[in-house]
Amino acid sequence: MTVTVRFAPSPTGHIHIGNSRTALFNWLFAKKNGGSFVLRFDDTDKERSKAEFADATELDLAWLGIQPDRVERQSDRVAAYDAAAEKLKAEGLLYPCYETADELERRRSRARALGRPPVYDRAALKLSADEKAAFEAEGRKVHWRFLLPNHDGDPFAPRRTEVTWTDLCRGEQSVDLASLSDPVLIREDGTYLYTLPSIVDDIDMGITHVIRGEDHVANTGVQYAIFKALGAEMPTFGHHNLLTTRDGEGLSKRKGALSIGSLREAGLEPMAVASLAVLTGTSQAVEPVPNLEVLADKFDLSSVSRSAAKFDPADLDGLNAKLVHDMPYEVVEDRLRSLGIRASETFWLLIRENCEKVSDAQHYWQIVYGSVDSKVEEEDREFVAKARDFLPEGDITEETWGTWTSALKAETGRKGRGLFMPLRRALTGLDHGPDMKALLPLIGRQNILDRLPG
Repeated sequence: MTVTVRFAPSPTGHIHIGNSRTALFNWLFAKKNGGSFVLRFDDTDKERSKAEFADATELDLAWLGIQPDRVERQSDRVAAYDAAAEKLKAEGLLYPCYETADELERRRSRARALGRPPVYDRAALKLSADEKAAFEAEGRKVHWRFLLPNHDGDPFAPRRTEVTWTDLCRGEQSVDLASLSDPVLIREDGTYLYTLPSIVDDIDMGITHVIRGEDHVANTGVQYAIFKALGAEMPTFGHHNLLTTRDGEGLSKRKGALSIGSLREAGLEPMAVASLAVLTGTSQAVEPVPNLEVLADKFDLSSVSRSAAKFDPADLDGLNAKLVHDMPYEVVEDRLRSLGIRASETFWLLIRENCEKVSDAQHYWQIVYGSVDSKVEEEDREFVAKARDFLPEGDITEETWGTWTSALKAETGRKGRGLFMPLRRALTGLDHGPDMKALLPLIGRQNILDRLPG
């Protein structure tokens, strides 16, 4: 069996780091098992689905390193869903209903008041042809429900019916179909809800494993019944915990919180995002991983915790900085050039440990080759002016800093912070930064003299 997984976002907004968790789980699982990854857009909601969101999703996935083996759009497959719906109708498993939303809510409220679960009572199954015609005459639109197999022939006498499966993340799971309402599969306007198209696609596309958020656990029982009604085997399921902020706040595409696009524009590295999205909420340490191949080796669905995967967005900055600190020059050379930095390997290796993001290199490029807002305290002004006279002659090398500061120490009696900090502030405008011994040759004699008051 060839492992085939899918990531099926609705193109109704920009995907966020929580969505990327699901996409990465599926991608890494496929790659680890020599399988394939299907990107399938759930775009049957014509009003909310936008082509620009689908395009943005593909761009975001590519930035993370995910290249789908196949891209599908549910809007192209409506005929397949129609055929499945007709099959279920013909078998009496998809039945018409006419209740309004207000009527259904009143029934649920009455059930709760009586201490009963608010499960649909299947009243529509009792409607006569005349009653259906009367509803249609008054302008009511029909919606269609799937009859769950939770009875022994009498749908009005449901019995406990357990659907069990071994979940890749949660172990043994079960859902009692008697505790659920018959799901609506087709809306009043004739459009499909998520459930039926997803199942038809999973069957037709040979999806072997469905890895998704734990908010879908209860849906699995319903989907099992529909798979069976359509004569198909259910895939293997895995329901992972959801990514939330430290305060437990959920993420939303509509709110745009922590969208992949915004993280990319903020200058974060894709592997900082991927490392946090995948490793948070598992038994493994959250640490920066250099590439998806290494992350695939670490990836293990059985290590996913059953509690919420809480994270602090600020953690991304720390992970990002660690990745940048280890980046070789050849990895960033083109990126530096695109930032207008004509840097050498010497420059990058010197400043990278002071950068949280690659774009921070612009700041140090300015310090080395541009103008600097020198900071000289009033009490240090005479000392810095004297330093100008003690700058060693000849080429500025890595030995220059030691020779220079030793001479100044002997002349002024200054030492430690009182010796080094005024010079650093005058030459770089900073209180801390790259090693002055190595930075001085890059700054060069003329810039050094220009930044020291005469």
